[in-house]
Amino acid sequence: MTAHACPARADCIVRCRLITRIWRGWTTHENAAVYQNLLLTEIFPGIASRNLDGYRGISLGRRDVGGEVEFVTIMWFDSIENIRAFAGQNYETAVVPPKARAVLSRFDETSAHFENVVDLLPAKLSAPPH
Repeated sequence: MTAHACPARADCIVRCRLITRIWRGWTTHENAAVYQNLLLTEIFPGIASRNLDGYRGISLGRRDVGGEVEFVTIMWFDSIENIRAFAGQNYETAVVPPKARAVLSRFDETSAHFENVVDLLPAKLSAPPH
């Protein structure tokens, strides 16, 4: 990954050359808090504890959609090889632990992968913690 000054704004940096992995799952309103807690207390820390080379982080989004709650996870890796270390040889297959499957109504069987062209991030968000 490279970082350099943003040509458009003085207060941001540009990060390039990442692979973004996007996956979605849906649950009932009743199970939404349970699923979110599972992600935040077990699944995300479990991923981080694997100390995978090239793993850069994960983000969680949530929205109410009719009678369901949709969750999206967005992960960043340096390369497809790094994603294979996380997900296995068939890296597009979704990684959904049994506890998550128990509370999800449905989920994407595969994850989508994108080569990041550029991320424009405010420098305040991009700076490492002190």
